[in-house]
Amino acid sequence: MISSMSGATAIKRSGRVLGALLLNVNEYRVTLKNNSGDEDDWQTKLKACHQRCADRTLRVLEKNGSIFIKLGQHLSSMNYLLPLEWTRTFIPLQDRCPVSSYQAIEQMFIEDTGQPIASHFDNFSRDPIGAASLAQVHLANMKDTGAKVAVKVQHPALKEWVPLDLALTRFTFATLRYFFPEYDLEWLSDEMESSLPQELDFALEGKNALETKRHFDTIKGSPLVVPGVHWGLKRILVMDYIAGHRTDDLAYLDSHNIDRDEVSAALARIFNEMIFGDTSLHCDPHGGNLSIGYNDLRRPHNFDIILYDHGLYRDIPTKTKRDYAKLWLAVIDADEQGMRKYARDVAGISEEQFPLFASAITGRDYRAVATSVVSTRSEEEKEVISGAMGEGMLQQLVQLLGQVPRIILLILKTNDLTRNLDESLQTRAGPVRNFLILARYCSRTVFQEQLESVRSKGSVLWPQNMLRLFAAWVSYVRVEAKLSLYEWYVFIRRIARLSPLASI
Repeated sequence: MISSMSGATAIKRSGRVLGALLLNVNEYRVTLKNNSGDEDDWQTKLKACHQRCADRTLRVLEKNGSIFIKLGQHLSSMNYLLPLEWTRTFIPLQDRCPVSSYQAIEQMFIEDTGQPIASHFDNFSRDPIGAASLAQVHLANMKDTGAKVAVKVQHPALKEWVPLDLALTRFTFATLRYFFPEYDLEWLSDEMESSLPQELDFALEGKNALETKRHFDTIKGSPLVVPGVHWGLKRILVMDYIAGHRTDDLAYLDSHNIDRDEVSAALARIFNEMIFGDTSLHCDPHGGNLSIGYNDLRRPHNFDIILYDHGLYRDIPTKTKRDYAKLWLAVIDADEQGMRKYARDVAGISEEQFPLFASAITGRDYRAVATSVVSTRSEEEKEVISGAMGEGMLQQLVQLLGQVPRIILLILKTNDLTRNLDESLQTRAGPVRNFLILARYCSRTVFQEQLESVRSKGSVLWPQNMLRLFAAWVSYVRVEAKLSLYEWYVFIRRIARLSPLASI
């Protein structure tokens, strides 16, 4: 039974959402109707409308907290979909998260374990060292071993408010679809309802972390570190404490002689391995879930990349991996016919939708995709893409992303992470090296498919099969050789302190 206090809080939470929703809907309807014909004037008014509505929405997300912070963080990373005014306004939510009281955490421990915190840990920090939208982390020492651990605890209030907040989120996107059917974002609320139960199960998160750790421990030279798991329950997870700095903390990297180009390349390898390798994809890859630490014992590099928050993983079907690999090989080779074919295979993209989809997966103007996607994005190109959002691209993109498989959207999110991290690291190599690393994974994936195809047709000693095998091997070796030569070239340019390459 809901108490009168809880009932009043529920009314306030609902009122904030509904009030902001109605004001935003009305403001957009008025702005969209009052197009005087002066394109520059209308664009100025539209951008101002975006900003006012984003500011209003931000205040509601901050006041309500709970999963609304999570939603805002997700929206802040969707620069391939939302206007710049929205994504920039929501960026502070990455660091502005609720904190649950020590008393509330103590009560949750008693409810979930039958014992107070002191029965499990010594030196449990009363204040968290970090807080996120769904949980916060405290430092402690294990009672039995004295090991220093990070104790991740779910915000106790989520248990009460998640059902209401999901309903409000669903209602918000349904209302937006009713008034603006061309901007159907209901798939966002569908994705939240699908993923949130997994993210709120910390026992599942512990299992995911262990599986990821096991996989990357088998990859020689990989700098990825996943904190070890001691034990986990649905709302409590105990892991090794491993500290680090933000991956874009350039002062820290430079002061420890950590090569930015190698950090960028390592991140590209890690997430391409998750997409194309025999493991699952980490589906919440934002900067707050990654850190970097100096490690002078590691070879060939002198750093560790620590990956946190393993609540949400997805398995990518083998066929999707292979079609996606072929799509990217076509993109890198500027093979437009191949791009169109595999865009249709991997996401059901029509001929008319293709230019928009190509821009969405690469974060580039279509003209760059059709010529050389491995060139550096200029400020002019970024402005062109941003401006296009106000000229009709947004409507088409919303409709497009509403129809593609959800797993493709998660892969897009991962692509955005590696692309944005590379730009924030201000690497000497520019984007070229990461595209070649991507090409290496794509080529390997296609080569494995071709091997399977040859074996399914009989003995590899048959002349026809030997020719197929040789052709596949030549294609694979060509990419491997190109990447190896380029890595040596980058090394020489770095030693000579030359500027980054714009393209290849």
